Formats: sequence, structure tokens, C-alpha cells
Amino acid sequence: MESVVDIIITGKNFVMNNIFYINLVLSIIIVFFQRKDPKSVWAWLLVMYFIPIVGFILYMLIGQDMHKRRMFRTKEIADELNTVIRKQEERIYKNEFKSQESEISEFSDLILYNLESGDAVYTDDNDIEIYTNGEEKFKALINAIYKAEKYIHMQYYIIKSDEVFDRIMEALIKKAKEGVEVRILYDSMGCRNLKRSDVKKLNENNVMTAEFFPAFLRRLHLRINYRNHRKIVVIDGKSAFVGGFNVGKEYIGKDKKFGNWRDTHFKITGSAATALGVRFILDWNYAAKENLFQTDKYFENMEQEAKGSNAIQVISSGPDSNNQNIRNNYVRLINKAKNNIYIQSPYFIPDDVVLDALKIAALSGIDVRVMIPCKPDHPFVYWATYSYMSDLLSVGAKCYTYDDGFLHAKGMVIDRKVACYGTANMDIRSFKLNFEVNAVIYNQETAAKLENIFMEDLNQSTQITPYIYANRPFVIRIKEQVSRLLSPLL
Repeated sequence: MESVVDIIITGKNFVMNNIFYINLVLSIIIVFFQRKDPKSVWAWLLVMYFIPIVGFILYMLIGQDMHKRRMFRTKEIADELNTVIRKQEERIYKNEFKSQESEISEFSDLILYNLESGDAVYTDDNDIEIYTNGEEKFKALINAIYKAEKYIHMQYYIIKSDEVFDRIMEALIKKAKEGVEVRILYDSMGCRNLKRSDVKKLNENNVMTAEFFPAFLRRLHLRINYRNHRKIVVIDGKSAFVGGFNVGKEYIGKDKKFGNWRDTHFKITGSAATALGVRFILDWNYAAKENLFQTDKYFENMEQEAKGSNAIQVISSGPDSNNQNIRNNYVRLINKAKNNIYIQSPYFIPDDVVLDALKIAALSGIDVRVMIPCKPDHPFVYWATYSYMSDLLSVGAKCYTYDDGFLHAKGMVIDRKVACYGTANMDIRSFKLNFEVNAVIYNQETAAKLENIFMEDLNQSTQITPYIYANRPFVIRIKEQVSRLLSPLL
């Protein structure tokens, strides 16, 4: 009888002698049995060519397509939401749609798209506070936590066990002891640095936690390519936070690698807070297997007394969506712009639709400006981002690198009228693979504020002129070419 060692050696020899044919069969599986974008298929075939078999293992871990798998259901509140949505659609179809701002009516087609494709209820009674500094954002968040009376729903892609989370955890535990319901939902991949002892401490103090796509045996992330990138906090259904900040000391500028952290985050008070609450509950129900839609108190504020003047639609997207709602909103806004388009994103890897829309806008005389960081946090992604500056510069768009630390703001503002900001980067990953959430804000005052912030950031930025780009070092050119080739996988 062969020993185990002999069997292993025999198996190894068989694989090495037939590696070409094995790799060919595995490649056929990718091409013919997985419906993927052709660019992505070619990128994976390239990986398998250079690292046979191992490339297929990587594909099984991070390349599988979950697109359009139904994961989240509204169930109990579906009828209530549909009633509101259908009424709003009917008003638009009958040209009865009115807004507190007359010029916003020109975006009724986008509002209708979001109603029909993403069940994004339109609300126009919201106040918005904008935070670009981490200390200010977390101070406002903790103050809001201490004022909670009924419940706190918190969701972050990244939570790190450090001084920032210690402050938040102290506030959450205090409120839980006072009888406030507290739930924390975190992404398994993003929260690798969240200590198990902190989760245990939360649970022991009546704070409920749930992990999105938990790792197998706490180490192996079988769905590593699909991440819940949303950052949502909802308090009593009256106020909510959404934007780019995660939880960690780097987000308050205390990481020497990044220095100052420049981000954009909103505190929303009004009916849109309930819309963000619905998004949280959909994710929570899936991860925690607890149906919160059976509890009325989470939806008591769906029709709040009007206080603010910001009209908002909360839009979300993910691999389970039939449409790339956030991507499509960006495209529609680009196409509707008449004067200017200002974009900030740490990662700029657009698909052909977005890139062509921007190029057409620039060639049509619209002031197109794109701002990216001056330093990478993910090198391959950064150099792929930098490569797309060439496409924009060639049509007269203006490109900038933000020099005062790390730029993590994610969004776009057009014509000082409408803005779309949230958790989604301007890249293929955010459009198709990540679970994301953005707020489309139809308000000239808020859009003007965001535009002014963009202009202030220009004072801390370097313009990438065609001359500067053409004279970049040879090493950077190589990095760009390799990274761009792999961009469908990033």
C-alpha cells in the first residue's frame, strides 16, 4: 500500500506534468460557465496564465460573481413603501411634481429613475450638516449617540480597536445600560482589526452585533471580493450619518502614513434618516437573521414634520442589484450638467460608460474637474487611478492631486444644483462589487457649499497638467500600465 507521502508525490507529479491541460480546463470554466464582463474575463485569464492553478484558486476566492442574487427583502414594509413610491411616480408622470426649489424640477427624470429602479423615496424636509474633518464628525456622532432615546443603529465597513472606537464604545454601552437598543453591523473583511474582546465587551453590555459575510474559521474570507462598504448611523429614525469616514485613528489624522485625513460626511435630520434606517435594517436582517421590519417603532418617522429644505433620495447598489444605481446616477448627472462637474474620489477607475460621459462633457465645453489623492493607500488601485488622468487630460478636463494628507471624499456636484455623495468611489468595484449607499441631494444651497469646499481644496492641490503627466518617470509609467491592465480585478 502506498504511503501518504508517495500519494502526495504522485499527485504533485501528475499536476506538474499536466498543468497546461488542467489550466486550460479551469480557464474554460471561467469563460463558459461564468457570466462576467469580457474585460474581467481576460484579466483573470491573464492571471491564470502567469500563475497557473493558483490563479484559479484566487478566482474562486475573490472572482465569483454574486451579481443579481437576491439578498435583501423589505417584506413587511414593501406595501407601505410601494404606495409612497407609486404616488410619487404618478405625480411626475402627470407633471404635478413640485419641489421647494423650482429649478430642481428639471431633475424629475432622475428622481423617477431612482423611484423605479431603486425604490428611493424622495423626501424634501431634510437638514444637512457637512463634515470634512474627522474630529468634528466623531464629536457630532458621539453627541448624537448620547441624545438617543429609543435606538441606535450603526454600520461601518472598517472599525479598528483604538482610541476612536473606545470613545464611541463608551457612549454606546452607556446608552445600552439606559435601555436604548444598540446594534452594530460590521463588515468581516474590513474589520479584521476589530478585537474579539471588544465585540465580547459590547455583547456583555447589551449591545447587539452582527458580522457581514463572516470569515470561515475566523480567518478565511470566502467572499473577500464582496464587501459591505456602507457607513450608516441612524438614531431614533430622526437623524442619520452617512459618508466616507470609517472608525479608526487615521480618520482623525493620527496615522503618520496618511497625515491629515480629508473626507466628506453628512448628518441628515429629516425623513431621509428613515430611508437610511431602512437600508440598515435590510443589511442587518440578512447578517443577523433578525427581522426588524416587524417592529413599527423603526418606521414611525417616515413622514416627519417638515423642518429642512434639502430634497434627498437615498440610493444604494451592490452585487445583488439588477441595476448599477449609483453608477447610473453619476452618468445621468454628468449628462445633465450644463456648466461644471466637480468630482472627488480616492479611487478613480471608471467603466467605459462613465469615462465616455465625462469625455463628451469636457469636449462640449463643460468645466470637468477631477481630484484624487497625492499618495496611495492601495498602490495598484492608485496607479490605475493615475492612468485615467491621461484620458481626461486628452479632452481638456482638469485633474488635480490633493496634497494636504489623504483625500477620501467620494462624490460629485454639478452646476451648484445637485450633489451625489456617500460611500461609493468612482470605480468599478464600488459600481458592481461593493455594497454602497449614497445620498442624491437636490438643493442649491448645499450643492453650493460642496462646490465651495471643492474650490477650497484646490488651494491644497497640484494640477496635473499635460506637461507634468507626459514627463512622469518611466517607473510610474510601468506601474500605470500593469495596474490598468488589472483594473477590472481591483
